[in-house]
Amino acid sequence: MAQPPRHNAQMGDADPPPETYLRVTDPGRFDLLHDAAEVLLDELTERYTVERRETREPFEGRADGPLVRIVRLIPRAPVAGPVAIGFTDFPGLTVRLGRWHELALPVCGCDTCDEDPKQLVDDLHREIYAHVEGGLWEGVRRRLHGSWWETRLVGPDFSQGRSGPLSGRQARAARHEGYAAAVRWAPWNRRAADPTEPPPLY
Repeated sequence: MAQPPRHNAQMGDADPPPETYLRVTDPGRFDLLHDAAEVLLDELTERYTVERRETREPFEGRADGPLVRIVRLIPRAPVAGPVAIGFTDFPGLTVRLGRWHELALPVCGCDTCDEDPKQLVDDLHREIYAHVEGGLWEGVRRRLHGSWWETRLVGPDFSQGRSGPLSGRQARAARHEGYAAAVRWAPWNRRAADPTEPPPLY
């Protein structure tokens, strides 16, 4: 489970007690994330040569988890990586870029962490467009105690790396499906301009 963001207390203030991280008085403020994701998915579908698929699947792949609506955009070019967005009931989003790179919006959602929904929308756009423009590297590295996935996402004004352990089954599947070798996903291809559409004024 992801750890909640660190509380930004003033110097000298004590950290809030653990139980305060369970208090969520206004989850509805995160409805903005669902609306923004719907608009972004429509924009990407119209702008790039992708196939759009929608399913309902158990949350985080757990057989006993609640069903979540998941929208996948799969580029027609196999050298470009997919995007998947899950719409959770919190409300929130789970986003996967390429094979391994994931983010949860919000990370926690409690009153103490006090995540700003508008900032989270900016984060959503920033990370997805960095991937769409070809900024995601991924691979699997064997370590002493097993295999780990590793990713690096680079955008115009940020760079972030992530990693995590793989089960033996996941590592074998990655090798079998060709995802173990390091790869940089290519930029998505844009759709051809509509000849009936008037040219931009500037």
